[in-house]
Amino acid sequence: MKVLFFNIKEYIKPTLISVFGNIHQSEMIPDQLTIESAHLAQGFEAVSLFTSDQAHSDVLDILNDCGVKYIALRSVGFEHVDLKKAKSLGIKVANVPAYSPYSVAEYALTILQTLNRKLHISLRLNQLNDFTLDQLVGFDLFGKTVGIVGTGKIGGIFARIMNGFGCKLLAYDVETDDELVKDINIKYTAFNDLCEQSDIISIFCPLNEATQYLFNKDSFQKMKKGVFIVNTARGAIINTVDLMEAIDKGIVAGAALDVYEFEKPIFFKNHESKRINDDLFAKLRSYPNVLITGHQAFLTQEALMGIAETTFSNINEWEKKASSVNDLN
Repeated sequence: MKVLFFNIKEYIKPTLISVFGNIHQSEMIPDQLTIESAHLAQGFEAVSLFTSDQAHSDVLDILNDCGVKYIALRSVGFEHVDLKKAKSLGIKVANVPAYSPYSVAEYALTILQTLNRKLHISLRLNQLNDFTLDQLVGFDLFGKTVGIVGTGKIGGIFARIMNGFGCKLLAYDVETDDELVKDINIKYTAFNDLCEQSDIISIFCPLNEATQYLFNKDSFQKMKKGVFIVNTARGAIINTVDLMEAIDKGIVAGAALDVYEFEKPIFFKNHESKRINDDLFAKLRSYPNVLITGHQAFLTQEALMGIAETTFSNINEWEKKASSVNDLN
């Protein structure tokens, strides 16, 4: 099967090459899939996409005209693909439902503690030979109430990590993980109750119609004053304007964000020589109690290998016309 990999960066290219070898006729290009670049798929039976690619309706029409029959996503999330349109065109779509969930769960703790213990500020001061401590006061995690929104594989691991710190754990999800409840001291509760009681809220749910802007003006107003927000899921789960208003009011004392509502034109690209044309992003970054990283929570060697292997497996199964591919549509 001829496969065109869009949006290939240097960090994943060696892993993909090691997994795919010469088994498939694959080509890897750095171009992001857009309506302008979709024609590059001419003659390929399958394409592989990442989260910043744009597989909306018009793009899918072009891919279909090019002969594309399969879309292999290199991500868990699939909100960047119009699944209904793909199904109507007969294009199969598969994601990577799981890859080293430890990567994201551990990273959520990393950015939480970086923000809490002011490590980013400390490093900057140290470069100026300023070793005073006045700006660096944090808090103990022990005894804090941590609300976990989404207790799938990643959220479940994060819950176990925070349990090890001696935190009180609240969870909100459409499904209860009975094994998690049995193993650790975690209590499932209503979303509003979680907002009202949590000192820290960490987000691991998918982005869909039910979760878009789940965190908005109303939910922020229900929160404890001084709450910390951690988001390693999807940016649009939080209304950015409402988050900044909550920070201004002192409701949110800190936000550690690996995702951003309007990240697609910004993340995964080098903007050193040009201005980022996003005033909302500039204002969000200006807050000293906001830590933003560029959607890198997944980025471990183990996760990259898992992504490559599952992508390979999906394409292999399609080529064999097997029924074991977990098609999204």
